[in-house]
Amino acid sequence: MRFVASGLAVASAHLVSADSPLRFPVEGRWSIATGWENGWPTSWHHVDPSSQSEIAEWKIYEGEIMLPEGKLILRDSSRLLDQATGLTEVRRRWEWLGDQALDKITLSVRISAEGLKNGRPFLPGISYYDNPAGQGVDPTRIPVIAAAEPLKRGFYEEHRYPMTLAAVEGELDGGLATSALHTIPSPIRTGYHEDQWWSLGIEYKDSGIELAAYSGTVASNGKNAIIKGHQRKWHDYDEAWMTLEPGMIVEKTFFFETHPTQKRGFGFQDPLWTSIELFDPFNPDGFPPLKEVIGRKLSYSIERWREGPNYTGIKAFPAHRNWIDLGWAGQSEAYAYPFLGIGSQFDLPGIEDYVQRGIDFITTSPFTESGFSIRYNMDTDEWLDRRNPLSQGQTVNNILDALRLARKNDAIDTSKWEAFLRRACDFHADQILASDWRPISTNEGFLIAPLAKAASLLGKDRYMKAAVKAGQHYAERHLSMDEPYWGGTLDARCEDKEGAWAALQGFLTLYRETSDEKYLEWAIHAGDVVLSYVYLWDVPMPAGRLTDHGFKSRGWTTVSAQNMHLDVYGVLCAPAIWELGEYTGNEDYKKLGRLMLVACGQLLDPLGSQGEQLHQTNYSQHYDYEDLKGVRGDYVENWNVYWITSHFLVAATQLEEMGVDWKDW
Repeated sequence: MRFVASGLAVASAHLVSADSPLRFPVEGRWSIATGWENGWPTSWHHVDPSSQSEIAEWKIYEGEIMLPEGKLILRDSSRLLDQATGLTEVRRRWEWLGDQALDKITLSVRISAEGLKNGRPFLPGISYYDNPAGQGVDPTRIPVIAAAEPLKRGFYEEHRYPMTLAAVEGELDGGLATSALHTIPSPIRTGYHEDQWWSLGIEYKDSGIELAAYSGTVASNGKNAIIKGHQRKWHDYDEAWMTLEPGMIVEKTFFFETHPTQKRGFGFQDPLWTSIELFDPFNPDGFPPLKEVIGRKLSYSIERWREGPNYTGIKAFPAHRNWIDLGWAGQSEAYAYPFLGIGSQFDLPGIEDYVQRGIDFITTSPFTESGFSIRYNMDTDEWLDRRNPLSQGQTVNNILDALRLARKNDAIDTSKWEAFLRRACDFHADQILASDWRPISTNEGFLIAPLAKAASLLGKDRYMKAAVKAGQHYAERHLSMDEPYWGGTLDARCEDKEGAWAALQGFLTLYRETSDEKYLEWAIHAGDVVLSYVYLWDVPMPAGRLTDHGFKSRGWTTVSAQNMHLDVYGVLCAPAIWELGEYTGNEDYKKLGRLMLVACGQLLDPLGSQGEQLHQTNYSQHYDYEDLKGVRGDYVENWNVYWITSHFLVAATQLEEMGVDWKDW
């Protein structure tokens, strides 16, 4: 941790520092509950310090609560880590001296941000400024806090957080500021539930906004004692109290800070980077060698190759879904670029033949007034009426990258590709340049990068004009976070990392093509949103498939505010995160990009296959569990869609072209 410690000046028992908008609650520095009712702790006891002392940079606050059953000794050890932001570390300790066990106890950490007005929440992976886009589609599918009724509170298990921080961006003294509470995540040893953890979140009270952590208490969407356990379902999680046994000591480390915020919607960045520094997640050791992973995934691509009288290509989905599928989850076109880029380094046979015939077949996809089809059914030998701009944008982008390399190879005829790409780019440029173009979500952000690339590769300035218009459109919609990036995954119409990735990819491509610094600023904003979905810590797992493999969650990404499992999608974003490090001089971007790629090589089976859905938290998507027992720590390996293979290959090829020596990772 690279913060500078210094003395902490405290004006009263409730001030955290003289110039901070944060306070300990007026009713007391410490609060514990000894009862439980209607899904929430009751019978609260509050107390302020009875003594204060100093040891080096630490200030020690001590107090006690007398209960009929005995005495609870309280202690906070506090030190200032950063003068500018007031970043303060506190190690809180509870020691129970009673002679008998004390049931239905709730311990808490509460920080009041009363000075912030019109605050908007930021909880990584969970709430993006209260998920306004997801609310507009279906508020029952995503966490809602500030707009919820009748209770405006959101508290979620710490293992649901990629980075354990709860922040709020709001107005302060005529400007903008962002306050945050960080915790070191931990389970509860004597919780009522078998696998109970501390919870973290935000509550909007009459007195102002409160950032808090509890020893298990959860709430969301106006209700107490619920957790999001399925794509469209919430589960009860009542009685999340704990027991204090005689002589038991419980400790919790937390941090709080406030940053001035220069632009609306940018406030999340400061606590995000504080969290990165606190967790220091960069160690790339202990993961499978990337070169071995890439070699097996190249071989696995050949295993998924299918041919018939009328088709040739990669089977995208497992089991009965016998489809060649373009873009989004299928990525059946994505193999061509890495085959040409790195295939020869792995002695991959027949590279040109695979690429020529596979992409030639894709160019037979029929166009309608909605663009080209992205799905071919090998059982019925037909292109289906399956079209969306997101998948088409990704398809065109992948084929353009393959085209750039194929033009250097005399053995490949790209004439059919170029005709298909021009038709696709003409279609989408026309759509974007129309005066009434107004995409529903960030999904059409996936058109920015291919149109910007096509302007030079296919020699048509109009494509760049469309890319610039789309980039400006999405910047105006998303940079303020009044409408966070969303809709980039077709089965989760809400705030998601794929929407942020669409913007990052598009903005970064515009910056490469134009050198206009505004695009880099936009790319950093979108890139930091992508990073907010990346786990910075290794979540301890209960017995199950993930523990069987010694799984480490660090570097993996959660999906969206709706779909809260882990996946390997972050590997596709990793080269762009690395590139942000090149442009900004921030080496931590590069370290995170490397981590995101190598960490996801875990769970690769001997055949080269991986599944998609890893359950690091109390959430299951593939199976509709009636209860969540046994879910956390499980792994759905049979949903091995091809993107889980192709994204690794594309990422490695991009790094290769950037001159990065990834083979020793």
